[in-house]
Amino acid sequence: MENAIFIEFPEAEKEELHINNFGRSVTRPGHRYGPAVRSFYLIHYVVEGKGEFSANGAVYRLKPGQGFLIEPDYLTTYTADLERPWTYVWLGFSGQKAKSILNAIGLSQDSPIFTCGPEQHLEQYVMDMLEHNYATTSDLYRRQAMMLLFFSALAQSKRDIVADRSENAYVAQAIRYIQDCYHEPLLVEDIARYVGLNRSYLSTLFKKYTGLSPIKYLQTFRMTRAAHLLSLTQLPVSAVAYSCGYQETESFHKIFKQHTGLSPKRYRAQEQAKTKTNRENLSV
Repeated sequence: MENAIFIEFPEAEKEELHINNFGRSVTRPGHRYGPAVRSFYLIHYVVEGKGEFSANGAVYRLKPGQGFLIEPDYLTTYTADLERPWTYVWLGFSGQKAKSILNAIGLSQDSPIFTCGPEQHLEQYVMDMLEHNYATTSDLYRRQAMMLLFFSALAQSKRDIVADRSENAYVAQAIRYIQDCYHEPLLVEDIARYVGLNRSYLSTLFKKYTGLSPIKYLQTFRMTRAAHLLSLTQLPVSAVAYSCGYQETESFHKIFKQHTGLSPKRYRAQEQAKTKTNRENLSV
């Protein structure tokens, strides 16, 4: 478990740079998030304690002053240390310029780790955003200013050099296909046919490089998309199900509850209530 305070904003895909969410978490020993995929870019920065970040088959042990990037649609896991669980802040963002900004900074999913000292104020920028989280014009501009200062600090920070890793070409191609077609009634046979492998061999490669079978990866990807839509929109559950590749709403209900422990409606109510409560707590 974790003690987290955060704010989320509806996604605005046409914006050049958009803040999706930000927050601060104090985790319990062994607290784990994932394996999961995100629909936007997400940067975590460790303030205290230690933990482990896993992506693309690589595992990184992180300590205070270090952080990591999660790109959209990549399967990742991060786990708090059993003895010294970490406290971290995070910033989630998207938009037309997001990729080019990260390229300029030198962060990518193939090189996701950075070191940034306390004198560069990453925690301070996120906490300032938490204090100015309303829909007023002044708060909007202030959050954007803090995000740019956050990026500026990252640009000055030291890149942590890690060994180059080559992703398996078939698995990478299959993941891209899932990202593009998850909203369709996709089958593992379709994915295997697209990459030119038989189903059995694709499943073996997928398990080796991601830790999941193709169908489990597809399901996890769809559930992450669904959770995002439920949290930040008022779309009918049937529309969310259809948008995530489920033709039958009943099937979507069943799988979503297996994945989250809650029905879609209860999940939406819980997540939107969290954001409301966090706003109220921050205004006290």
